[in-house]
Amino acid sequence: MTVLQVMSDTAADRVVLRTSDPAVIGAELARRGIVFDRWPLPADPRAATDDILAEYAARIADLNADGRFRHIDVARIAPDERDPRWPQTAAAARGKFLAEHRHAEDEVRFFAAGRGCFYLHLDGEVVAVVCEAGDLVSVPAGTRHWFDMGVRPDFLAIRFFEEQDGWVGDFTGDRIGEGFPGLDELLAA
Repeated sequence: MTVLQVMSDTAADRVVLRTSDPAVIGAELARRGIVFDRWPLPADPRAATDDILAEYAARIADLNADGRFRHIDVARIAPDERDPRWPQTAAAARGKFLAEHRHAEDEVRFFAAGRGCFYLHLDGEVVAVVCEAGDLVSVPAGTRHWFDMGVRPDFLAIRFFEEQDGWVGDFTGDRIGEGFPGLDELLAA
């Protein structure tokens, strides 16, 4: 379930808004300059990367009509009970994004499967957006944010980058994310 939860940036328990209504989510995010859209689900989320990109080729072309995204790829992470290192791999992947940071370019993600949560630190509030399969979100360049994929990461996302080097974070050093509920806690609420 897609969820939007808006909290004070000084008190995570001060919830200003919580909704799973896609129309309200879209309107609230648009009011804050965040793009939110819904795309259809893939025919087979387990398909090969090239097949996923081919399935969404028309939507990708529309989104990239101005040609600014020069590198578009697929990121996928899923539990692997056969791999004894999976818990460490998952924890390392999750930990990489939990610290507040910003980027020099927009961070655009389409979740074809699974889920993840973007926490946007905006003008006195933290806006948590739990993205589910079918959700597209674009975090504007320079926006302070962090991302939580949960304790058991499982998602498939198409990522859009302006530069070939992809994800480069400018970490703020602010430990704000430590005081807010993680993805699993948000979904349990």
